[in-house]
Amino acid sequence: MSTNIHEHTFEINKAKRQELLKQKAVLVWFTGLSGSGKSTVAGMLERKLFDLNFKTYLLDGDNVRGGLNSNLSFSIEDRKENIRRVAEVARLFLDSGTVVLASFVSPLEEYRTLVKEIVGSENYVEVFVDTPLEECEKRDVKGLYEKARKGLIKDFTGISSPYEKPVNPDICIDTSKLSLENSVNLIFEKIKDKITHHE
Repeated sequence: MSTNIHEHTFEINKAKRQELLKQKAVLVWFTGLSGSGKSTVAGMLERKLFDLNFKTYLLDGDNVRGGLNSNLSFSIEDRKENIRRVAEVARLFLDSGTVVLASFVSPLEEYRTLVKEIVGSENYVEVFVDTPLEECEKRDVKGLYEKARKGLIKDFTGISSPYEKPVNPDICIDTSKLSLENSVNLIFEKIKDKITHHE
Protein backbone atom coordinates (compact mmCIF):
# COMPACT_ATOMS: atom_id res chain seq x y z
CA MET A 1 0.00 0.00 0.00
CA SER A 2 1.26 3.49 -0.84
CA THR A 3 2.46 5.61 2.06
CA ASN A 4 1.19 8.71 0.23
CA ILE A 5 -2.49 7.99 0.94
CA HIS A 6 -4.25 10.25 3.42
CA GLU A 7 -7.92 9.51 4.09
CA HIS A 8 -10.12 12.58 3.89
CA THR A 9 -12.71 13.18 6.58
CA PHE A 10 -16.00 14.54 5.25
CA GLU A 11 -18.72 16.40 7.11
CA ILE A 12 -21.43 13.87 6.24
CA ASN A 13 -20.55 10.66 8.10
CA LYS A 14 -22.05 7.29 8.88
CA ALA A 15 -23.92 8.52 11.97
CA LYS A 16 -25.62 11.30 9.99
CA ARG A 17 -26.55 8.93 7.16
CA GLN A 18 -28.04 6.45 9.63
CA GLU A 19 -30.04 9.26 11.21
CA LEU A 20 -31.38 10.34 7.82
CA LEU A 21 -32.29 6.74 6.88
CA LYS A 22 -33.67 5.99 10.37
CA GLN A 23 -31.76 2.69 10.54
CA LYS A 24 -28.45 1.28 11.72
CA ALA A 25 -25.99 -0.24 9.27
CA VAL A 26 -25.07 -3.87 9.88
CA LEU A 27 -23.43 -6.59 7.78
CA VAL A 28 -25.33 -9.88 7.88
CA TRP A 29 -22.84 -12.48 6.63
CA PHE A 30 -24.25 -15.79 5.36
CA THR A 31 -21.77 -18.68 5.28
CA GLY A 32 -22.34 -22.31 4.37
CA LEU A 33 -21.83 -24.89 1.65
CA SER A 34 -22.91 -24.41 -1.96
CA GLY A 35 -26.58 -25.35 -2.17
CA SER A 36 -27.21 -24.78 1.54
CA GLY A 37 -29.75 -22.04 0.83
CA LYS A 38 -27.60 -18.98 1.66
CA SER A 39 -28.55 -16.87 -1.36
CA THR A 40 -32.22 -17.85 -1.22
CA VAL A 41 -32.57 -16.96 2.46
CA ALA A 42 -30.54 -13.75 2.02
CA GLY A 43 -32.76 -12.72 -0.90
CA MET A 44 -35.95 -13.39 1.03
CA LEU A 45 -34.61 -11.50 4.04
CA GLU A 46 -33.75 -8.53 1.84
CA ARG A 47 -37.31 -8.58 0.45
CA LYS A 48 -38.69 -8.49 3.99
CA LEU A 49 -36.39 -5.64 5.03
CA PHE A 50 -37.13 -3.72 1.82
CA ASP A 51 -40.88 -4.02 2.46
CA LEU A 52 -40.27 -2.61 5.94
CA ASN A 53 -38.51 0.41 4.34
CA PHE A 54 -34.95 -0.52 5.23
CA LYS A 55 -32.27 0.52 2.74
CA THR A 56 -30.42 -2.67 1.86
CA TYR A 57 -27.88 -4.14 -0.52
CA LEU A 58 -27.15 -7.81 -1.20
CA LEU A 59 -23.68 -8.99 -2.17
CA ASP A 60 -23.61 -12.51 -3.61
CA GLY A 61 -20.66 -14.77 -4.45
CA ASP A 62 -21.44 -15.53 -8.08
CA ASN A 63 -22.47 -11.94 -8.86
CA VAL A 64 -19.30 -10.42 -7.38
CA ARG A 65 -17.08 -12.94 -9.16
CA GLY A 66 -18.65 -11.94 -12.48
CA GLY A 67 -17.35 -8.37 -12.15
CA LEU A 68 -15.26 -7.01 -9.28
CA ASN A 69 -13.46 -10.30 -8.69
CA SER A 70 -13.53 -11.78 -12.19
CA ASN A 71 -9.72 -12.04 -12.18
CA LEU A 72 -9.65 -14.41 -9.19
CA SER A 73 -9.51 -18.21 -9.19
CA PHE A 74 -10.75 -20.59 -6.50
CA SER A 75 -7.31 -21.23 -5.01
CA ILE A 76 -6.96 -20.71 -1.25
CA GLU A 77 -5.05 -17.44 -1.83
CA ASP A 78 -7.58 -16.06 -4.32
CA ARG A 79 -10.52 -17.08 -2.17
CA LYS A 80 -9.06 -15.05 0.68
CA GLU A 81 -8.57 -12.06 -1.63
CA ASN A 82 -12.15 -12.50 -2.90
CA ILE A 83 -13.46 -12.26 0.67
CA ARG A 84 -11.14 -9.36 1.55
CA ARG A 85 -12.43 -7.29 -1.39
CA VAL A 86 -16.03 -8.11 -0.54
CA ALA A 87 -15.45 -7.04 3.06
CA GLU A 88 -13.99 -3.72 1.90
CA VAL A 89 -17.01 -3.14 -0.36
CA ALA A 90 -19.32 -4.02 2.55
CA ARG A 91 -17.44 -1.51 4.73
CA LEU A 92 -18.20 1.25 2.21
CA PHE A 93 -21.87 0.29 2.13
CA LEU A 94 -21.96 0.31 5.94
CA ASP A 95 -20.49 3.80 5.91
CA SER A 96 -23.39 4.81 3.65
CA GLY A 97 -25.82 3.65 6.35
CA THR A 98 -26.97 0.59 4.40
CA VAL A 99 -27.94 -2.79 5.84
CA VAL A 100 -25.71 -5.21 3.91
CA LEU A 101 -26.49 -8.88 3.31
CA ALA A 102 -23.60 -10.98 2.01
CA SER A 103 -23.84 -14.58 0.82
CA PHE A 104 -20.45 -16.28 0.46
CA VAL A 105 -19.28 -19.83 1.13
CA SER A 106 -16.28 -18.27 2.98
CA PRO A 107 -15.06 -21.75 3.96
CA LEU A 108 -12.30 -20.91 6.43
CA GLU A 109 -12.62 -19.34 9.86
CA GLU A 110 -9.64 -17.16 8.91
CA TYR A 111 -11.69 -15.55 6.12
CA ARG A 112 -14.66 -14.79 8.34
CA THR A 113 -12.38 -13.35 11.03
CA LEU A 114 -10.85 -11.09 8.37
CA VAL A 115 -14.31 -9.79 7.41
CA LYS A 116 -15.09 -9.06 11.05
CA GLU A 117 -11.81 -7.19 11.46
CA ILE A 118 -12.42 -5.07 8.34
CA VAL A 119 -16.00 -4.03 9.12
CA GLY A 120 -15.75 -4.10 12.92
CA SER A 121 -17.19 -6.86 15.09
CA GLU A 122 -19.95 -4.53 16.30
CA ASN A 123 -21.23 -4.28 12.70
CA TYR A 124 -21.02 -8.02 11.94
CA VAL A 125 -23.71 -10.69 12.30
CA GLU A 126 -22.71 -14.20 11.22
CA VAL A 127 -25.40 -16.55 9.94
CA PHE A 128 -24.26 -20.15 9.53
CA VAL A 129 -26.53 -21.97 7.09
CA ASP A 130 -25.75 -25.41 8.51
CA THR A 131 -27.45 -27.54 5.87
CA PRO A 132 -25.76 -30.98 5.73
CA LEU A 133 -23.47 -31.80 2.80
CA GLU A 134 -25.71 -34.74 1.83
CA GLU A 135 -28.69 -32.41 1.43
CA CYS A 136 -26.69 -29.78 -0.47
CA GLU A 137 -25.35 -32.46 -2.80
CA LYS A 138 -28.83 -33.90 -3.30
CA ARG A 139 -30.14 -30.48 -4.32
CA ASP A 140 -27.09 -29.70 -6.51
CA VAL A 141 -28.94 -26.70 -7.93
CA LYS A 142 -26.00 -25.66 -10.13
CA GLY A 143 -24.76 -29.16 -11.02
CA LEU A 144 -21.46 -28.35 -9.30
CA TYR A 145 -21.30 -31.32 -6.93
CA GLU A 146 -21.67 -33.77 -9.81
CA LYS A 147 -18.81 -32.07 -11.66
CA ALA A 148 -16.69 -31.99 -8.50
CA ARG A 149 -17.24 -35.69 -7.88
CA LYS A 150 -16.10 -36.38 -11.44
CA GLY A 151 -12.97 -34.32 -10.88
CA LEU A 152 -14.07 -31.64 -13.35
CA ILE A 153 -13.93 -28.91 -10.69
CA LYS A 154 -10.91 -28.71 -8.41
CA ASP A 155 -10.84 -26.97 -5.02
CA PHE A 156 -14.60 -27.43 -4.55
CA THR A 157 -15.68 -26.80 -0.97
CA GLY A 158 -17.01 -29.85 0.84
CA ILE A 159 -15.58 -32.28 -1.73
CA SER A 160 -11.95 -31.49 -2.57
CA SER A 161 -11.51 -28.38 -0.43
CA PRO A 162 -12.29 -27.98 3.29
CA TYR A 163 -15.15 -26.14 4.98
CA GLU A 164 -14.52 -25.09 8.57
CA LYS A 165 -17.76 -24.74 10.47
CA PRO A 166 -18.08 -21.42 12.32
CA VAL A 167 -16.96 -21.72 15.92
CA ASN A 168 -19.50 -19.32 17.39
CA PRO A 169 -22.00 -18.00 14.81
CA ASP A 170 -24.58 -15.45 15.90
CA ILE A 171 -27.36 -17.38 14.15
CA CYS A 172 -27.50 -20.98 12.93
CA ILE A 173 -30.15 -22.38 10.57
CA ASP A 174 -30.57 -25.66 8.70
CA THR A 175 -32.77 -25.27 5.62
CA SER A 176 -33.32 -29.03 5.47
CA LYS A 177 -35.22 -28.76 8.77
CA LEU A 178 -36.49 -25.17 8.79
CA SER A 179 -38.69 -23.65 6.07
CA LEU A 180 -37.34 -20.66 4.18
CA GLU A 181 -40.02 -18.40 5.69
CA ASN A 182 -39.22 -19.55 9.23
CA SER A 183 -35.49 -19.15 8.56
CA VAL A 184 -36.03 -15.55 7.43
CA ASN A 185 -38.27 -14.74 10.39
CA LEU A 186 -35.77 -16.22 12.84
CA ILE A 187 -32.94 -14.10 11.42
CA PHE A 188 -35.10 -10.98 11.32
CA GLU A 189 -36.08 -11.36 14.99
CA LYS A 190 -32.39 -11.68 15.90
CA ILE A 191 -31.24 -8.60 13.94
CA LYS A 192 -34.18 -6.18 14.16
CA ASP A 193 -32.88 -4.39 17.26
CA LYS A 194 -29.41 -4.03 15.71
CA ILE A 195 -30.76 -2.37 12.55
CA THR A 196 -33.48 -0.23 14.11
CA HIS A 197 -32.57 3.41 14.72
CA HIS A 198 -33.71 4.42 18.20
CA GLU A 199 -34.59 8.10 18.50
